[in-house]
Amino acid sequence: MIRMLFMSTARVTMISVLHIHQGREAEFEQFETEAARIMARYGGAIDRRIRVAPADGQDLPYEVHIVSFPDDRSFREYRRDSDLQALAALRSRAIRETVIWSGTDLPGFRV
Repeated sequence: MIRMLFMSTARVTMISVLHIHQGREAEFEQFETEAARIMARYGGAIDRRIRVAPADGQDLPYEVHIVSFPDDRSFREYRRDSDLQALAALRSRAIRETVIWSGTDLPGFRV
């Protein structure tokens, strides 16, 4: 399942929250490595990966990614890429849920 919420901007920055199937870490790494290669064709990149520390009894994501693309069109083209589509079975074995939020980069706070 993938849920996406988008905000219209020139450069697309997304937060991708990834829940994986237990015991499927190797498949997850394989899928994400291939997906990142395909993203690069469209100017996209996984700018940061954050592994979430497990907590007993909580359904937390496995990783959170900060992803960027030059624009909405580049992201849509990436999503339609036939090589990415060919990874659908691998993705489904590894990832049980993805939530994507799209937004705008802001400057940091002055301290």
